[in-house]
Amino acid sequence: MSEQRIRIGIIGTGAIGGYYGMMLARSGHDVHFLLRSEYAPVLERGLRVNSAVHGVLQLDNVQAYRNAAEMPACDWLFVAAKSTNNEDLAPLIVEAAAPGAKVVLLQNGLAIEDGLRPLLPEGLHLLGGLCAIYAHRSAPGVVEHQALGHINLGYHSGPATNDEARQAVLNEGVALLKEAGVNSVAMPSVEQARWMKLVWNVPFNGLSVLLNAGTEALLGDPDARELIRSIMDEVCAAAAACGFALPAGLGDKLLEGTAQLPDYLPSMYHDHAHQRPMELAAIYAAPLAAAEQAGCRMPRTEALYRALRFIGARHATQSR
Repeated sequence: MSEQRIRIGIIGTGAIGGYYGMMLARSGHDVHFLLRSEYAPVLERGLRVNSAVHGVLQLDNVQAYRNAAEMPACDWLFVAAKSTNNEDLAPLIVEAAAPGAKVVLLQNGLAIEDGLRPLLPEGLHLLGGLCAIYAHRSAPGVVEHQALGHINLGYHSGPATNDEARQAVLNEGVALLKEAGVNSVAMPSVEQARWMKLVWNVPFNGLSVLLNAGTEALLGDPDARELIRSIMDEVCAAAAACGFALPAGLGDKLLEGTAQLPDYLPSMYHDHAHQRPMELAAIYAAPLAAAEQAGCRMPRTEALYRALRFIGARHATQSR
């Protein structure tokens, strides 16, 4: 596949975009990075990933751009910027996309593809990319990768109008990622995959902010662990009410798996610590609305959401 010189664009070169862009570039692909505030440091010092899995990875002479209009037309676009800015991201995607490009949203939450789809040309494929990774940015152009790193892909919408065509796009994306050393699986339903990820994201992201704690402390306290489990059960019940039955025992599997990994502070914790907007609409408001429409209540999740909204509103007031 690399012989075809597929051109890949990374929109949002933070922890997620930086890591996956690095993996794709070091495997020989033609990768182009869109940056804003980190443009100058990355242009000067390159991109660096300190990985507990792969060691120290350094990419010099980064193909970096401040403006999407300056990027060459890309066949694949991996969008790793926060979902809080998707309306502003749409024009950037359009500027950087080649005709018929595949756009992969590496974002958390539910229904984010639904919101972005009307803003994109019909000829672009839109996919969801569900990342399982422990990574954060420690400095401009520097990513700390603690564990994991695979991506599940699901087709949302676009010119692939039948199952065979959609599967072909997914297979191409999976092959592209696996060639770069990134484990990837094609999912039959992007909506179900997003509900599955919410089972972890809803409790751990919000509680890390409210309780000022990482995964180790949260799981080490019996009260916090029970609260996490009860929220996980709510998310699973809401998914089922919406028509997406999740695997039996998923909550237990996620708790056990998280306990075996290094202590981790989720992305919402870092957004809160730096007083950046938190992804409350995609991770909380959207699933709550979907559950309500299906006649399912999520009282613990709603309480968590309202507490986080209070914190977010206070941050916004203080920053004025």
